[in-house]
Amino acid sequence: MQALDLPPFEYKLTKSGVNSLIWDVLRRKNVVLTPEEWVRQHVVHYLMNELGYPRGLLSLERGHAYNQRQKRTDICAFGPGGAPLLLVECKATTVPITAAVAHQVTTYNQTVGAPFLLLTNGLQHYCWLVDFAQKSNQRLAEIPKYEQALVLIS
Repeated sequence: MQALDLPPFEYKLTKSGVNSLIWDVLRRKNVVLTPEEWVRQHVVHYLMNELGYPRGLLSLERGHAYNQRQKRTDICAFGPGGAPLLLVECKATTVPITAAVAHQVTTYNQTVGAPFLLLTNGLQHYCWLVDFAQKSNQRLAEIPKYEQALVLIS
């Protein structure tokens, strides 16, 4: 798989027929290793190992309803009280980060309500702090560490 602009991590690959599988530490099972899954697994490990997001407060592929349609968020990190804190949309490295892709994550966040949004294809990363009262977004220079994110929203 392609090298990403995220720290490497120890991963476990296996084969199942023609598919390569990667061990997902959050879902506790092997999942098909697609280019998007490669990015998702890197982001999960980066959030836990580098930024201090607690493993027990991360959720992958969580379903939610939007306009009476079932959607899935790639990654959602929660605060200590269980409220969404960071919503992450992962794309394959071949998917450019465009306004349409950014619109997708902001649309999902209308039902999720996370104060932080992260959009990444593993090579480019965009993070925003959402001000729901002002209906505005502030682009951040970096993804906040867990403790820093909690301070920023308090």
